[in-house]
Amino acid sequence: MDGKWTQKMVAARMEEAASILRRLPGERPAGYVSSWPTVIHEAMEAYGWNDVELRPGPPPADAITRMDESLEWLRWIAIEDVRLVWLRAEQKPWKELARLFGACRTTIWSRWMAALLEIATHLNAGYGKKGV
Repeated sequence: MDGKWTQKMVAARMEEAASILRRLPGERPAGYVSSWPTVIHEAMEAYGWNDVELRPGPPPADAITRMDESLEWLRWIAIEDVRLVWLRAEQKPWKELARLFGACRTTIWSRWMAALLEIATHLNAGYGKKGV
C-alpha cells in the first residue's frame, strides 16, 4: 500500500473482512435449519413465482489473506472497541449499537472513529508490516 491509511479505508477493510468471513464454508450456529429442499405447495410457486435466492460463492485466496490481516489489526485496540468495530463491520445499525452499549449514537460513533484512528495510526507507523 502506497498511501497513508485513513479511518475510512480501515472501516472498508473491516467490512470486507466481515463479508468474507460470512462467505467461508464451515460450521454454522445450530438453529432451525433443514438440509431438505423447501416444499412446494402450489404449482405457481414452482416456476419463477418467487425470487431466486443466490448465495455468493467462496471467496478467493487473496481475499482470505486480507481478512486474516485485518482481523489481526483488532489486537491493537481495547476489547470493548473490538466488539464495536466488528459489529459495525457487520453493518449493525447505529441505533441498535447505542442500545447495546448503553450510550447515545454520537458517543458510539466517536468511540468507533477513535478505534479506527488507532488502527490507522498503527498501520501508518509500520506495525502492520511483516516482521515488525
